[in-house]
Amino acid sequence: MATAPTLSELLDTARVVSIPTRTRFRGISEREAVIFTGPQGASEFSPFLEYDDAESARWLAAAMEFGWERPPLPHRKAIAVNATVPAVPAGAVPEILARFPGCRTAKVKVAERGQALADDVARVQAVREALGPDGAVRVDANGGWTVAEAFAALARLAPFGLEYAEQPCASVAELAELRTLLASAGIAVRIAADESVRKAEDPLAVARAGAADLIVVKAQPLGGIAGALRIIKEARLPVIVSSALDTSVGISMGLHLAAALPNHLLAGACGLGTVALLEGDVAVAPLIPVDGKLPLTRPALDSAALDRFAASPERTRWWRERIERCYEALDPVGLPS
Repeated sequence: MATAPTLSELLDTARVVSIPTRTRFRGISEREAVIFTGPQGASEFSPFLEYDDAESARWLAAAMEFGWERPPLPHRKAIAVNATVPAVPAGAVPEILARFPGCRTAKVKVAERGQALADDVARVQAVREALGPDGAVRVDANGGWTVAEAFAALARLAPFGLEYAEQPCASVAELAELRTLLASAGIAVRIAADESVRKAEDPLAVARAGAADLIVVKAQPLGGIAGALRIIKEARLPVIVSSALDTSVGISMGLHLAAALPNHLLAGACGLGTVALLEGDVAVAPLIPVDGKLPLTRPALDSAALDRFAASPERTRWWRERIERCYEALDPVGLPS
């Protein structure tokens, strides 16, 4: 990164926010993030709280790249996005889908701790009924199943016409085994890898092992748009670009990544509509889907919202210390060492 900011420059512009989620999602009810302002506009640093400094440093590299470097030239001006359905009761599905106007693809969270397969079946059925036969339905287990559990679950869910199952098992070996079992049983469910790409020391292991039909990529965990594009090029698999429950600022980073992909690599609607799952946002015009799409844009920050959702002094101090530690883990050009 030729114009990487100094630590002082980062901290001088850092605003820490804490935004409630509409529904408990990924085990959290408050989404914390740091918003920077760089020469190219607003940028976001928001690794989840449990991530260690080495992993989180990639997210900081992404924030620095997006705020201080020009993004690649786009191939499109708008990105189709999917609705995201948390692990809610089936009866709540219509209310959730209403937050994603025009979206004809829905990703449904499954394998939630404390829930049963029957809950997943009911939720997926409710989504299929709401979207009708022409809608696309995906499921995301976040690595929550064993191979045996995933095989049993996908056998039950396949009749609803799944577009794919995202990270049904945790490891690359398990994904490869499951993919073979499904094919042998004639169960036509494609496998998508997410955590096995963005959290792996070797993000290309999935492709080499033949463990997935497509990959889900997120700009922040992969060190930024340029790093994600390198991995996509080498993986040679179709791609869905997704978010990590970002504010509109982080979503914009994902949009610029999706816009940079050639048509033959972009595999469908992207998981970038998740601002709809938050109770608020930091942008003047939050990136909420319209007609199932989001425009390629860099949102202007809403100073009043930054004040309204400002984190407590204790949480602000925690994040600033985290930035300092992660910055130390970067090499001189702003990439994780």
